[in-house]
Amino acid sequence: MKAVLGLGGNLGDREENLAAALEGLEKLPRTRVLAMSNIYETAPFDVLSQQPDYLNCCVMVDTKLSPGELLERCLQIETRLGRVRTEYHGARTVDIDLLLYEGYKGESESLTVPHPRIRERAFVMAPLSDLFPGGLAGAFGFDFSQDWEAVDKSGVRLYK
Repeated sequence: MKAVLGLGGNLGDREENLAAALEGLEKLPRTRVLAMSNIYETAPFDVLSQQPDYLNCCVMVDTKLSPGELLERCLQIETRLGRVRTEYHGARTVDIDLLLYEGYKGESESLTVPHPRIRERAFVMAPLSDLFPGGLAGAFGFDFSQDWEAVDKSGVRLYK
């Protein structure tokens, strides 16, 4: 199955942290990275504290891991790379969100797919639109085209 992950971070060497997260994803069992979006620099969104800007991207993988297993492996990568959860939307070395999973829509205490806030976040939709120009992720049954047109993109800049 294909899945789309959102990667981001704003602490330490942001580029190196994204590269290390990507490397971690490439090492997951029964999983291979198919595509990666451009990297975007984005202003902090919905935060309670002063924070540096984020780097964000999206990655599409082909995996035989279940959505729950994939999420668990992503959380392990975050922990290995120094992610500490101390406050709501707090600064972080790396964050890996499971955004879309082919053939799966569901909600549990630990996982909701599609990710419930994709449509509100330009920092997710910008890299997502690199993977799905026009805003239609057809294999996932997810259309964000109207949301992409409507969302405020002022805090999102192509990085390098």
